[in-house]
Amino acid sequence: MSYLFRYGIAAVVVILDQISKVWVDRNIALYEQIEYTSFFNLTKAYNSGAAFSFLANAGGWQRWFFIGISVVISIVLIVWLARMTRHERWLAVAISLILGGAIGNNLIDRVIYGHVVDFLQVHWKAEAYFPSFNVADAAISVGTILLLILTFFDKGEETRPDSAT
Repeated sequence: MSYLFRYGIAAVVVILDQISKVWVDRNIALYEQIEYTSFFNLTKAYNSGAAFSFLANAGGWQRWFFIGISVVISIVLIVWLARMTRHERWLAVAISLILGGAIGNNLIDRVIYGHVVDFLQVHWKAEAYFPSFNVADAAISVGTILLLILTFFDKGEETRPDSAT
């Protein structure tokens, strides 16, 4: 997998994330719920904290804290992607998804707006609502799940008979 493809995945995540957030911000009122199915809504919410609104009411310092973490994580992921071999395709996809989500959600949103725009909402009837999320959150989640699957179930190149030297 080429470098262009690896970083392209991250760029697509960032672009889709930002376009969807701009659309939601312009077309949906804060906390308005637009029901699409019995378990899925669009609803705009602002989150100045981390996942599940962790530290949302911390007084403002958390914005710069999360930006700093995002910068460090993004740099680590960019270097990791650059050092991967062509054979580490699925690992590159996982890291690219996480990188795109980190840049889109935690870096761009927090620098420009001071908060993250969440709008995807999954729920069970009217009783149990999962916290709202966005495209970047979904990319981070899918990338993390893929990374965990690779970590626990992929035997790696060193255990394959055709990789012996």
